[in-house]
Amino acid sequence: MQKRIQKETGNNCLKRIIVAFLAVIMMTTMLHPQMVQAATGITIESQGNKVPTYKAGEKKTWTFTVTNHSGKPINNVTVTPDLGDDNDVWPFKTEMQSYQQNIGTLESGESNSKEVKFDFTQREDVQTSRYTLKFKVTADGQEEAEKQFYVNTTAKPVQKDTQDNKDNKDTDDGKDTGKGNGAGSGSDTSYQIPDAGGYSNGEAAYSGGSGGSTDGGAASGNGSVPRVIVTGFTTDPAEVRAGSNFKLTIHLKNTSRMKVSNMLFDLSAPTEGSDEQTTSPAFLPSSGASSIYLDSIAPNGTADISIELNAKSDLLQKPYSMELSMKYEDPNATQVEGSSSISIPVKQDARFEISDFEISPQSVAVGEEANVMCSLYNLGRIKLYNVKATFEGKNIKKSEVFIGNIESGATGSIDAMLEGKKILDGPAKVTMTLSYEDESGNISTTTKDLNLEVTEKVDDDEAAASDMPEETQKSFPVIPVVIAAVVIAVVAAVVILKKRKKKQLAEIEEEELLDELERSSEDEHQ
Repeated sequence: MQKRIQKETGNNCLKRIIVAFLAVIMMTTMLHPQMVQAATGITIESQGNKVPTYKAGEKKTWTFTVTNHSGKPINNVTVTPDLGDDNDVWPFKTEMQSYQQNIGTLESGESNSKEVKFDFTQREDVQTSRYTLKFKVTADGQEEAEKQFYVNTTAKPVQKDTQDNKDNKDTDDGKDTGKGNGAGSGSDTSYQIPDAGGYSNGEAAYSGGSGGSTDGGAASGNGSVPRVIVTGFTTDPAEVRAGSNFKLTIHLKNTSRMKVSNMLFDLSAPTEGSDEQTTSPAFLPSSGASSIYLDSIAPNGTADISIELNAKSDLLQKPYSMELSMKYEDPNATQVEGSSSISIPVKQDARFEISDFEISPQSVAVGEEANVMCSLYNLGRIKLYNVKATFEGKNIKKSEVFIGNIESGATGSIDAMLEGKKILDGPAKVTMTLSYEDESGNISTTTKDLNLEVTEKVDDDEAAASDMPEETQKSFPVIPVVIAAVVIAVVAAVVILKKRKKKQLAEIEEEELLDELERSSEDEHQ
């Protein structure tokens, strides 16, 4: 019996060892891809591995460290916090459309890590809690990485009840205390509430406080006016471009302790245009009207309203304010009116043309330069900043030309000197890369090609000879001229000698004739 017990005990120990071994193998298998990814990609960490704590209304800087573990440089690295679609996942004021930050090129290794800083302000209505926020990291040639971070929030301190606060609280609860505004339960007293219009670009703005009603602005039966505020808005796509459609979503919150219902919202945009024919609202509904109906919002509840809009194609690149008017009822059917404003930034696409290249000369020797000129016409409605042209090719040395800023409707001149570097077979392609920035500093590029031939370098003597006129380049024919001169001289001598010999013969003949005549005359006298 004892041997059997010992055997079973040994079997159980062996089973435990096998189970533990299998568990270790499974955990290693599950963690291995993440470890490889962490070792070969980009990581983002909260500085000091600490969880930041924010307070209501407090603005604080949150610093992250981005490290490249790939073993090679990675370009165009960006870090973007995920703002979510509602306030339940984002505890901060949304003060910008996007918090994306580009840190450019990131070298490999922990020693080359870069810091990314974000300034966030906690909303006033956020309670003490812990939020989980997502941050995305993207780069050229890398898959998008996402990591979650924790942040602690602290609610706004509750004001201690003073005597006046207690009186006001009692009044709000419908109890007639005889103090404060003097309105008890069932009181017919009405109060004119000043217009509480506001401005919102992602943070809470009080609205809905005009106190408007059918009887000239009566408050609700318990002496208070329900407040509906705009806590922020989003657009889809995030960047609104002139001439395109976009979806506007406005986030609302009922800050009162009573339900509001039968809600009607109306959006109105500013009119834009240079004359009567072109003047129209900056934003128009894509379909339907600009009014939106919402059934109700619970006490301290939130809701979203959405509308499809179209931005005019000729809008300038700047923020445009839209007015949001609100009408709703409290539980006593008292009508309340309010208004708020939101500011929507509009982007204009850059439009430009590049003229044909003027190249002089079309072919250069190694070490010589060719002049390349063209014009850049800014046809868009935005200004082009820090325009630069870079010329690159296998047969030339890299050359950069800075043009500067080009206003809308203006022309920029590009004038570059390209030096020949390498001989290729015939004309070779040279690429001009044109880069420019927008108002936000975002860089865009475009390219255009030209052809340039680079030939072998010629010596100075040969070059000088090639520059001489064709007549002077030929050597003087000395030998043929000398031969011709000798021939001419010989011919002349022969002619002269013949003439002299002929003359001598004539003289001799004449003398002989005279002698014969003399001899004949002598013979006759004898």
